Amino acid sequence: MHKLKLTAIGNSTGVVLPREVLAHLKAEKGDVIFLTETPDGFRLTPYDSEFERQMKIGRAILKKRRAVLRELAK
Repeated sequence: MHKLKLTAIGNSTGVVLPREVLAHLKAEKGDVIFLTETPDGFRLTPYDSEFERQMKIGRAILKKRRAVLRELAK
């Protein structure tokens, strides 16, 4: 468990993440990370779960309509 400190950033409040946490997230300064609410609390991740859901749907469509897309590409 890591202790996080809240700090003032202009008119907002920010959280300082320890270097070990950033390394574990494979994130660095300037990257975007996502905080999502779960039944157990909150989850911090470098991956956008909504984007991942949309990509999964897109891959399913590409797989199902592969022949049509191949013909359109000609």
